[in-house]
Amino acid sequence: MTAARENLSRLKSLIRTIPDFPKAGIMFRDVSTLFKDPWGMQTTIDELVRLYEGAKIEQVIAIESRGFILGGALAARLKCGLVMARKKGKLPGKVEEIYYDLEYGKDCIQIHSDAIKKGERCLVVDDLLATGGTCGATCELVERFAGVVVGSAFVVNLPELGGAKRLAKYQPQWLVDFDGH
Repeated sequence: MTAARENLSRLKSLIRTIPDFPKAGIMFRDVSTLFKDPWGMQTTIDELVRLYEGAKIEQVIAIESRGFILGGALAARLKCGLVMARKKGKLPGKVEEIYYDLEYGKDCIQIHSDAIKKGERCLVVDDLLATGGTCGATCELVERFAGVVVGSAFVVNLPELGGAKRLAKYQPQWLVDFDGH
């Protein structure tokens, strides 16, 4: 096994699975256990940086809330800006927003109106890729600003939920897969 593959296997082992949360039948993949481990946090950021270090990213767009943890570290390492994509009502000042469908209802994501300049190269980041709804909406919002989404990055992918396929045009990449939802 290569060192990179060993690292990813070890990262995966640091992610806690909580059965039946937030409802029966769901296997919640908790990255907080990965983030609290110094080696795990550093290696996660190193591996994500490795994927994008030549991509000339100008803004990391971090999705609330665990995406903020990754986004800040990635922006610092990639030497670019950080933009927060937040739930409705959390940003002061003028915002652009987009509503999107959830499994059971609708949600809204917002970005400050002056956060992204036309043509800026943006990387959208979150902890986990499930159905791709929130990330897809965030990417669409970046495009409304005339920003260029050069990729979408995640720690965890849940392939059975189809998010990677839904986000194909935004070139999703992730570090580890988990079966189930």
